[in-house]
Amino acid sequence: MDADERIVDVTGGRFEDEHPVFTRDGRFLVFLSWRGFDPVHDVHTGDMSFPLGCRPYLIPLSADTPSPFASPAEGRPAVGADPEETGGDGTVTVDREGLTKRLVPFPVTASKYSATAPVRGGVLWLRWPISGALGQTFANPADTSGRPSLEYFDLAHGRSSTVADQLDGYAVSGDGGSVLVFSSGVLKLHPLPAGSPITVDLRRITHTVHPAAEWRQAYHEAARIVRDQFWDADMCGLDWPELVAQYEPLLERIAGPDDFADLLRELFGELGTSHAYVTPARRGEGPQLLQQPLGLLGANAHRDPDGRWLVDRILPGESSDPRARAPLAGFGVQDGDELLAIDGRPPDPVRGPGPLLAGTGGTTVELTYRCKGTDRIRRIAVTPLTDERPIRYQDWVVKRRKLVRELSDGRCGYLHIPDLGGSGWAQFNRDLRSELAKNALILDVRGNAGGNVSELVLEKLGRRVLAWDFTRGRHPVRWPRDAPRGPVVAVCDHATSSDGDVIIAAIKLLGLGPVVGTRTWGGVVGMTGRHVLGDGTQISVPKNASWFTGGIGWSVENHGVEPDVEVLRSPHGWATGEHTDLAAAVELAMELLAEHGAAAPPPADTPRPDLRRPPLPPR
Repeated sequence: MDADERIVDVTGGRFEDEHPVFTRDGRFLVFLSWRGFDPVHDVHTGDMSFPLGCRPYLIPLSADTPSPFASPAEGRPAVGADPEETGGDGTVTVDREGLTKRLVPFPVTASKYSATAPVRGGVLWLRWPISGALGQTFANPADTSGRPSLEYFDLAHGRSSTVADQLDGYAVSGDGGSVLVFSSGVLKLHPLPAGSPITVDLRRITHTVHPAAEWRQAYHEAARIVRDQFWDADMCGLDWPELVAQYEPLLERIAGPDDFADLLRELFGELGTSHAYVTPARRGEGPQLLQQPLGLLGANAHRDPDGRWLVDRILPGESSDPRARAPLAGFGVQDGDELLAIDGRPPDPVRGPGPLLAGTGGTTVELTYRCKGTDRIRRIAVTPLTDERPIRYQDWVVKRRKLVRELSDGRCGYLHIPDLGGSGWAQFNRDLRSELAKNALILDVRGNAGGNVSELVLEKLGRRVLAWDFTRGRHPVRWPRDAPRGPVVAVCDHATSSDGDVIIAAIKLLGLGPVVGTRTWGGVVGMTGRHVLGDGTQISVPKNASWFTGGIGWSVENHGVEPDVEVLRSPHGWATGEHTDLAAAVELAMELLAEHGAAAPPPADTPRPDLRRPPLPPR
């Protein structure tokens, strides 16, 4: 606000501007702005995006203050110097006239920035690496953090420098002359603008906690957060203070973090709204036990009647997903081979190889096995998985794709979307080109865990083949490139949740195709991140609700989306391997294909244009 207490707009709302701070001399306003539009091509689909759209900007508050990035006039003092160094009084003068026109970018590379802070002589910010949402761009697949660097920009000299790399957080000292940096459990004090850091001995920091008092504080902290951030300011008619008071007496009976989490869950349950989660704090007494993950071989084995352990199925793995690698691939191990030893120890006749793989995840072990039907014994060194879920999921998808091919005589494509986050978007695109080349498509959204990329999926599904691109020496390509050729049938179930609910509702509203299965989960009041309470408990707040057109309104929350064709896969069907819902979806897709057909194939026999010059008319 200016002197007469009126709000002064610095930017016009055209772009996303955030993290504003005043420099310590009071002459500049610094903020981050997402106004970079230098597109980058997607290597798979040809789409274009803007991953490098952020940059710090600066506005001189007084019209008489030149930009610190301008070419210096001879004899002019450095405009970026701190008044504590030059004797200035730090008075802030704002000239409203032309304020928005004095915006200048910092001379730094566009990237991803956050957490600006004023310090003596300049500004700090975090610069984040541009990396994949799944962490697979890193050399080590286990490192998915992509931690930022702390950068210092010296306004007097117009240059930036890196204070620390790979940090977890930072805090500026009261005098602005130094910064505390926390990284991988180590706290260091860095003098600014440059100096040797001092390591802080955290072992000397102790504190006494009174759990009962802490839980009481955290309880009311959680209540305030919900009150202030719940998506409806009127709490949808709930008397929140009364509900908070109703459960408060139970604080006297809390005996541990799990009890406290249960109490908050009961209170949050009164919201009657999805995405109101509570995760208890984890406090260990004494030194933590070193735990090594169980080793997994990506294979099935069984015990035959005479006590031998035989391999009965080796999962093939998925080369496009580093998490779904096959440990036994490439070693010649075959179904029916006998496991003789792991690191020289034979498997127990009853318990099998599992106990011998305890603690071997991510390490190297020696397997000894006898080839099926022979006396040949081989020894190989393999690296067991720490988690078999990715490789078994990819195997699950392959099996269902094969089933859809069989049921449709090869005319149906199949795509499963496990969630609508980074992993789900990757899975959707992994086989998009080949599956959309089929005459019809089964879109399986069963078990979808939600996320926020439903709009991207819908944009692809809403395309229609309008043309074919011909290139010499290559097969014709559909245009638009990723577009279904024919009918789309979606499959959902009770575990299709959150953004999964949303995408099923949208498919119906847009008329993209019928939906087969059972009613979805019914949770479309989403959350944004989590809050950590004083005792370490984590909570989430339902912050954004979905209201749908077409007469749906608010009704998806707490109810879900009804399919067009209800097909229940019974427990007996699960046990016997019957895929009633998938079979019904394929049958419906074949009916629609027979009725409406698919986009015409590329015209292989159509005569090419005749580019010869026509004969001249007779003279």
